[in-house]
Amino acid sequence: MFVISMVPGAQFAHWGWWAAALALPVVTWSAWPFHRAAAINARHLGSTMDTLVSLGVAAAYLYSLAQLVAEPRMTEHPGMEMSGSGGGLYFETAAVVTTFLLLGRWLEARAKSLAGDALRALLDRGAKRATVLRGGVETVVAAESLVPGDLFVVRPGETIATDGTVREGSSAVDTSLITGESVPVEVRAGDPVTGATVNTSGRLVVEATRVGSETTLAAMARLVSEAQTGKAPIARLADRISGVFVPVVLVIAALTFVAWLAFGGSLPDAFTASVAVLVIACPCALGLATPVGLLAGSGRGSQLGILIRGAHVLEDTRAVDTIVLDKTGTVTTGRLALDAVDAFGSWDEAGALRLAAAVEAGSEHPLARAVVDAARAHVPAAQGASHTGGARDGVAPDAEGLPDVVGFRSSAGGGVEGTVDGHEVLVGRTDWIAERAKAPGASQLARFAEREAAGATAVWVVVDRVPAAILSLRDTVKPGSAEGIARLKALGLRPVLLTGDNAAVAASVATEVGIATEDVHAGVRPEGKVEAVKRLQAGGARVAMAGDGVNDAPALAQADLGIAMGSGTDVAREAADLTVMGDDLGQVATAIELSRATLAIIKANLFWAFFYNAVGIPVAALGLLNPMIAGAAMAASSVLVVANSLRLTRFGR
Repeated sequence: MFVISMVPGAQFAHWGWWAAALALPVVTWSAWPFHRAAAINARHLGSTMDTLVSLGVAAAYLYSLAQLVAEPRMTEHPGMEMSGSGGGLYFETAAVVTTFLLLGRWLEARAKSLAGDALRALLDRGAKRATVLRGGVETVVAAESLVPGDLFVVRPGETIATDGTVREGSSAVDTSLITGESVPVEVRAGDPVTGATVNTSGRLVVEATRVGSETTLAAMARLVSEAQTGKAPIARLADRISGVFVPVVLVIAALTFVAWLAFGGSLPDAFTASVAVLVIACPCALGLATPVGLLAGSGRGSQLGILIRGAHVLEDTRAVDTIVLDKTGTVTTGRLALDAVDAFGSWDEAGALRLAAAVEAGSEHPLARAVVDAARAHVPAAQGASHTGGARDGVAPDAEGLPDVVGFRSSAGGGVEGTVDGHEVLVGRTDWIAERAKAPGASQLARFAEREAAGATAVWVVVDRVPAAILSLRDTVKPGSAEGIARLKALGLRPVLLTGDNAAVAASVATEVGIATEDVHAGVRPEGKVEAVKRLQAGGARVAMAGDGVNDAPALAQADLGIAMGSGTDVAREAADLTVMGDDLGQVATAIELSRATLAIIKANLFWAFFYNAVGIPVAALGLLNPMIAGAAMAASSVLVVANSLRLTRFGR
């Protein structure tokens, strides 16, 4: 219909009747949501953009149909409609307005539909089955059938089925799903555990304490739901303008009709002038302004690894003045790495590290893996034990450069021990080491405390019951974090660091990346992250939140602008408004810059869309503007809107 209406070469005899037939289902069935909304508002003596859309679509179609009925032969040959006394046909105008406005609504609806997916994905993280102990017999049951008081077994690598208390065994539990932190928590009999966390090493027998809707995981799902449903929708700029524009246009059209009759004009002339007002005011370019700008911006964003949920996100980026950053996985890598080795006595750093790594190679603990990786990267395979004058005691290294360990033993929550090159080697925490070896000296204890105060996780290396070294490990800061935060500051944003880690670690990371110490919140649980965002909002801040874990999802949903790091979980991405597919904070800054540029383009589009109306309406009211020329003006404004939007395709180049 559009082609045969606008391209003379595609027209044929009586094409106008075909255009009328093809446009009819578009302006009735497809445009029904606009007509229905206009009718509902009219019943309450109100008007919105839907009112103008409905009247404009109806006026353009009915006016064209009236022209065609009055002069049935006006499209008998291409170009004949130009000579009609009332003007041309505008069936394509009615259909194009409907089509593009529906496109904009579809983009919004598609983004909103993902909100439910976030909740489903969050709940899917929980265990589906549990091994229950009943009468000393293990029975596999559905996790949802657990009741408080049930004892269930959790083997290494399994997900803990529900919140509970450890009754037997000890292990390291990976809580990153809930806390987002990289270091597993050591648990033993009497310690609480949380459903959906993962048992990494020993066998545990857990007594269920909270099940079903009372679990921590279910509470997190409720937080996401409440934050999403409680966020007030941001009205479109076009809707705000139309609150004034629509009534004014309707009044001008009515006054035009009355004025023409009052000053002696004919009824056809009065009708033509008033319809011309509605046609020139019909928001064809306005229908393109937001969706085309969004498509251009989101298309360029996808090339840059940035996903924008919808047009409402663009307004959010303009308004935010504070950005809350989750530490682990956002500012830091989320992976432990060896930071320093402090050797004592006759041992050097390489020798102590090599012995410690040989023992830790038998453990699956993330801390152990970090020590082993560091040793394999920095200690040559052919190197000896590095003790002063040290021999290898005839023990051959393994294939990866570490000597064999004899009599390996692991104590959950304490450390590991074994014999390496004839030396009894222990690696572990202070209280565990104190029970098995000579007490460290005052200077050694001072250095240990200094390492922990600096934000590191420190462990002792003891050789032959004498402290030989301190290994310091920490979650490493991403290379681009400091630069990214500097860019965020340049955009006028105040960075705030939020983490479940301890205060020393948080302060160390903040100092390294350039965040003020007063803007650091440490030891924060998932529900505390939501509360922290709410407190900032209550203080008048417009808050953006950047995170990557399931534990960040409620806060991402609560924030005025949620930004998910693409290297994180699906739940975080689905709860966010913006997603950066990389893991660099610099990309977060680029995402905000692109969003603001897209919003500026859309605002310019809206200006030009209304500019044509503002100029054309008075001309049409005076009878100096044929509806066909009004349609041409709308087409020109549409071309301008599209051309302006295409500027976004060169963003960042």
